[in-house]
Amino acid sequence: MATVMEFTSPTAEFPLGSVFKNLPGGTVELERLIPHQTLIIPYFWVRDVETEDIEAEFEQHAGVSNIRMVDSIEDEYLMRAEWEQEYFGILSALAKANVVVLSGIGTKDEWRFEVRGESQETIGEFREYCQENDIPITITAVHAMLPIQGEGYELTETQREALVLAYERGYFDTPREVSLEEIADELGITQQSLSSRLRRGHRRLIGATLSSSV
Repeated sequence: MATVMEFTSPTAEFPLGSVFKNLPGGTVELERLIPHQTLIIPYFWVRDVETEDIEAEFEQHAGVSNIRMVDSIEDEYLMRAEWEQEYFGILSALAKANVVVLSGIGTKDEWRFEVRGESQETIGEFREYCQENDIPITITAVHAMLPIQGEGYELTETQREALVLAYERGYFDTPREVSLEEIADELGITQQSLSSRLRRGHRRLIGATLSSSV
């Protein structure tokens, strides 16, 4: 059964981590990881930063090249880069175990990841690789994917928990009866993590009920 694991890791253990030295208040959120021959092409959002040249802030990073801005919306920047699969660290561990990144959010304090393996054994291989190669991760949750009402789509346990709690507390009401910060505090997670869970949960639900393309 597909298994999801959540974990944290020091900022410096993942490509792009050194950007927080220049942008300590910023947040980096992974959007997509696309394998391409010997490279992994990622798209990621950069938020909560003040800079006149966002591309210049990402010029020197181990394992990363050809970083450029794709689009910007107010103070949010969509970036594209190429990462070398040979880069040693969490990226190499993910590629080695063939684990899918569901979400990844980085700040100056740490990276928070939610990843999916095809089975518990796959997740176990990822953990063992990290242990054997001294790649520091702190596991915060491990659980199976949960089918919703037996239909052909799935939410993770944490996505379902976030969506249900937000609904019950009135986050989707107009006007809202609770803030994102209050829900995040109740769940014991950051606002960035909660926002990511809600967005990805919405995508799965919409893809399965309103769109035939997902």
